[in-house]
Amino acid sequence: QVRLVQSGGKSLQAGDSLRVSCEMSGHTSNAYAWGWFRQGPGKEREFVATITWNGKNSEYAGSVKGRFVISRDNSKSTVYLQMNALKPEDSAVYYCAVQFSALGYGLGRSEEYDFWGQGTQVTVSS
Repeated sequence: QVRLVQSGGKSLQAGDSLRVSCEMSGHTSNAYAWGWFRQGPGKEREFVATITWNGKNSEYAGSVKGRFVISRDNSKSTVYLQMNALKPEDSAVYYCAVQFSALGYGLGRSEEYDFWGQGTQVTVSS
């Protein structure tokens, strides 16, 4: 069984930076990609960023590109999301996810991921 445990959420001011992390435990071999998603109040869950296990490929949502950076440390089975220049519209519950088996939806789709973290709240005030 795979378990993802997130940490790092907090309340901040616009313009601040924050790094959230997500550690995977359990049967971690053969993981292919990590993803970060978020869900704001009254909104659907949306894609934020993804990175392949080998770190060679990453993608970002247009709304965060240039401000957020996804990275991973395979030795710690951990993925990070560095969030810079935060805006109030970045306020959401952030979820990490891991993909083991490609289903063909693409890494920007939540259906592509097999296991999810518990979510961590990030609140940005203006």
